[in-house]
Amino acid sequence: MLKFAFFIGCTIPYRIPFVETAIRKTLPEFDIELIDLPFACCPDPGGVQGFDSLTWYTLAARNLCLAEEQNLNIVTACSGCFETLKVSNTKLKNDSNLKEKVNEHLNEVGREFKGIIEVKHFAEVLYDDVGIDKIAARVQKPLTGLKLATHTGCHFVKPPEILQTDNPESPHRLDEMVEALGAQAVPYLNKLMCCGAGTRGVDQDIAIAMAHEKIVGAERAKADALVTICPTCFVQYDVGQRLMAKQFEKTNFPVFIYPELLGISMGMDFSVGLKMHTIKVAPILEKIAG
Repeated sequence: MLKFAFFIGCTIPYRIPFVETAIRKTLPEFDIELIDLPFACCPDPGGVQGFDSLTWYTLAARNLCLAEEQNLNIVTACSGCFETLKVSNTKLKNDSNLKEKVNEHLNEVGREFKGIIEVKHFAEVLYDDVGIDKIAARVQKPLTGLKLATHTGCHFVKPPEILQTDNPESPHRLDEMVEALGAQAVPYLNKLMCCGAGTRGVDQDIAIAMAHEKIVGAERAKADALVTICPTCFVQYDVGQRLMAKQFEKTNFPVFIYPELLGISMGMDFSVGLKMHTIKVAPILEKIAG
């Protein structure tokens, strides 16, 4: 059995707790044990880093230290947390001056970054440690006939020289994971475009317009729903459609986080969590059941 320190992040427990449920229910089915530690905010890969990089590295290192003390690698539920922790872990391992500065601060709270663990995204664990074949073998209710537009998201693949998860110019892993469930991953216009969430603090209208363009592209490709592995992207597409209706024509395009579809295909009941989606997914569930 593989054991990981489970890093949930902030967005999931505060806004979409059903994503945590989906991950906690599905990963253990593949002999993966998730262990909770008293983690704090990652911190955010955009906000804090933009103001003070040393603070950003130090806060991230404190989280890394908690896992190091238990000799556990980290698996993240959030793509933004993944980028912060993976980049910080890599930089601190390879920059002795930065490591020394960070450890000066950590020593004040009785901790020291050593650089002895790794950080992985839950999608990495499913793709690399579990494997497509084992995922497909666990499917009880194939998503046959379902056409899905996939959105990998920025923080899972960039910066590519550090994260090394997928081809940032042509990501394929999520497509393969979707098709392992029996669904069809469909190409659509602007598939690689950002969801727009990162621009919300600067211009809300632009952020919503970017998300709307992605939703419209998926609809025109005759996809039944959109699936992502990033909680922030999920919120941008699901909750964001209510904001889109103020600027554009109203849409009701279902959005899923991959572990939800994985669990559904394995015969799990996620009815409570699915009711918490802003955009109703009942039509998709009926199509699967049919």
